[in-house]
Amino acid sequence: MQSICIYSAFLADSVAARPHFLIWAGTVSPKSVQRPVEKILTLLYKNYKNATCALNHRNPFELLVATILSAQCTDVRVNMVTPALFAHFPTADTMAKAKPTQLEQLIRSTGFYRNKAKSILATAKLLVTKFSSNVPSGMDELLSLPGVARKTANVVLGTAFGKTEGVVVDTHVRRISKRLGLTHMDIPEKIERDLMAILPQASWIDFSHMLIHHGRSVCQARKPLCDKCCLAGLCPSVQRN
Repeated sequence: MQSICIYSAFLADSVAARPHFLIWAGTVSPKSVQRPVEKILTLLYKNYKNATCALNHRNPFELLVATILSAQCTDVRVNMVTPALFAHFPTADTMAKAKPTQLEQLIRSTGFYRNKAKSILATAKLLVTKFSSNVPSGMDELLSLPGVARKTANVVLGTAFGKTEGVVVDTHVRRISKRLGLTHMDIPEKIERDLMAILPQASWIDFSHMLIHHGRSVCQARKPLCDKCCLAGLCPSVQRN
């Protein structure tokens, strides 16, 4: 029996069906992949059943803006910035009329503030002119907004609208999915495809929330707390003391 096997899965996307590979420790069969995934989900639900989006928001517009701000920035920092931002510009209509310098000053501490201000301003204007000042609830429409890629679109769709069209892949999901052997890809879009191929669709939203909380509290980037990890028994990357 091989200690490491390669399970080839085929995903059909909008362009073509392409093979990709999932590296997993176990036997050579789809079931050997499915069983650990089910166990992983069971343990995550047991330990993080109340996990939700960490970005504070009151509506889809606030969530969209907060998620754009979260690029290369912690959710904690974003949550410190958004109260003042939304006090000044609570809607797409008011945000669309903001001056770039006003936005830049309010979001400066989130980093890359000039680019973020440019994206948020352009997005607000497009929401007003194309979507009647509302955040659209479709993937293609969200991806048409400046500064919105699949991660942001998935966050908004899953959290604001309860739609499971994909898996949110942030830095925590990327790191832990690789450590667990659920993917060996580095590009978020390819990681997302791997996860969508093996996770039940009903778990896509919760999976990301739970893995993000797990990454912050236990499976940290520099020094994972493997001795405190609920997934240690299933993790091929576990560090034994």
